[in-house]
Amino acid sequence: MKITILADLYKDGTCDPAVDQVAAALRMGKHKVSRLLVPDDLKAVTVGLTRRKPDLVFHMIHDFGGESGLIATAAIIDALKLPYTGGGPGELFIRGNKHLAKKILAYEKLTCPDFAIFSKDSSLETGGHLRMPLIVKPLERDGSIGIGANALVRTVPEMMERVLAIHRKVKDSALVEEYVEGREFFIGVLGNRDPIAFAPVEMDFSGLPAGAPHVLDYKAKWDKKSAEFKGTNAVVPELPEELTACLQKVALDACRALLVRDYARVDVRLTDTQQIYVIEVNANCDLGQTSEFATGALASGLDYPTLINRIAELAIERRRPTPPSKPPPARRAKKKTAEQERADAERPRQELQKGTKATKTS
Repeated sequence: MKITILADLYKDGTCDPAVDQVAAALRMGKHKVSRLLVPDDLKAVTVGLTRRKPDLVFHMIHDFGGESGLIATAAIIDALKLPYTGGGPGELFIRGNKHLAKKILAYEKLTCPDFAIFSKDSSLETGGHLRMPLIVKPLERDGSIGIGANALVRTVPEMMERVLAIHRKVKDSALVEEYVEGREFFIGVLGNRDPIAFAPVEMDFSGLPAGAPHVLDYKAKWDKKSAEFKGTNAVVPELPEELTACLQKVALDACRALLVRDYARVDVRLTDTQQIYVIEVNANCDLGQTSEFATGALASGLDYPTLINRIAELAIERRRPTPPSKPPPARRAKKKTAEQERADAERPRQELQKGTKATKTS
């Protein structure tokens, strides 16, 4: 199969390291792979895909045109009538708008932290109905952008300061939600009609400096030289089977509720009382070979090349029309005997005679 990986071209001329890892995995699956790395240029996307005419687009865009780039490029690929991996524009919008996503999850009886939204174009709310401490983060940004050590606040003035900082610096509305103290898990989900959940992966915060909040902020994710990055580590823990099953069920239910396609990673927190809180559902999540998603897959018996090729297969399977169900075979009429045929021939004459008698007696 001819597959084009569509991904961001960064300003320094580089791209997400996962792009080359995914390409190598697909080539191991005997696919013909090309990369289409694009800046914020609509023509580069449309012309590049039109020239390549791939059988499948492996959609790895994140930053194209800003935060809505993933949604925009999904719509472009749809318009070009090409199959592609991951969510469509509608599904990605639902997942990307954390406000809407949390309302849907709550409707589906999935537990989320209580929250409030502070929009850029409206006056500040007090947030007095929320219990401290709170975590303040951008509403629509991913990758822990806008989340630092000061994202965890314990007073209303601290909260207001962080909200205004997100408005000014990140140019986004602020999501303020109750901070859930507890263990943090990532559960990968793979599939559409019959999805499966991977073994939970836990974020180990034990290496952080004393007193540092147990929050996976921007430095912990991306700054390899920082104390936050060095002090956090994703591990596959040994968990009771019952707890594993509960975490996996929550992840599957969350993905179904938000119409996730092909694959996702669900981030949850587990309290001391064993209450599971859904923090976020990450559709089109990081596919790096050492990502939490790939780590969970490997712990579940799915190596990296198999995982990536399965995502490609799922995207193609979605495009195939469902074969119509076969009608039940027609029942053959039994052949009549000679006596039955003579009886059938005599029946109309007998009925006629009965009718004539009835007329005469009336």
